[in-house]
Amino acid sequence: MPRRIVLHAGFHKTGTTSVQQTLRENRVALKQHVALRLRWHMPELIHATRGYSTWRDPLTLIKVQDRFETLMEDLPGMPRRTLVISAEELAGHLPGRGDLDDYSAAPVLLYAMWEIMSSRFPAAEIVIYLSTRSADAWLASAYWEHVKASGMTLGFDDFRARYHKAAALEDMVSDIASRVPCRVQSAALEDCRDLPLGPADPLLDLCDLPLSLRSGLTSVLAANPRLGVDVLQEMLHVNRTHDGAEARNAAKKAILERARAL
Repeated sequence: MPRRIVLHAGFHKTGTTSVQQTLRENRVALKQHVALRLRWHMPELIHATRGYSTWRDPLTLIKVQDRFETLMEDLPGMPRRTLVISAEELAGHLPGRGDLDDYSAAPVLLYAMWEIMSSRFPAAEIVIYLSTRSADAWLASAYWEHVKASGMTLGFDDFRARYHKAAALEDMVSDIASRVPCRVQSAALEDCRDLPLGPADPLLDLCDLPLSLRSGLTSVLAANPRLGVDVLQEMLHVNRTHDGAEARNAAKKAILERARAL
């Protein structure tokens, strides 16, 4: 049984990939103190959480619960260790996908996970950790992620006008804290820039690692740096002028390859 469970459930575009890469890079050093379950350990669960954020139907929520139960059942013995579960998709899809306007599915999803964890490990302390970011920076990052990874054709001003409520991440942290009966903590990406391990440091603070171990952990380069504006504008043009996902993806792949060769 873990002594503590830290559920890092988002939000997207707040340094979560860098956190997960830091944990993965240091997994051997952390193994004695921390058990890790990262996004690539739970593809079926993530598929269900994304689905629930889109449809909000009882059947998909049951799938989330069943798959999270399976994740718990498959854990190894970990006496006195901290279990860290980290995947931004546990809060659902990135807002802006289809008709998804915000993170309002997150409190429901996290309550369902808390209920399962507290039932299975009643003696373990449960902490929900949420990484955040300033609204303007989040909107810009989310917008260009959609331009790069989907067929987004909206201009940025229209995107910002439609999805500005989704960028109020601190408000969503407060909403989750009011609805899930466990400790909820958060840290802003902007406050992590000068930390030795960047956005991974606030999460590792929750693991009570020995100072000697903490000081020897390896940092990683920032993941998913934003492409140049000219490259992103080219991709937006592709989304607006190419019909079909296959044609769009091929054109954007060529743009990326050309940009990386410079």
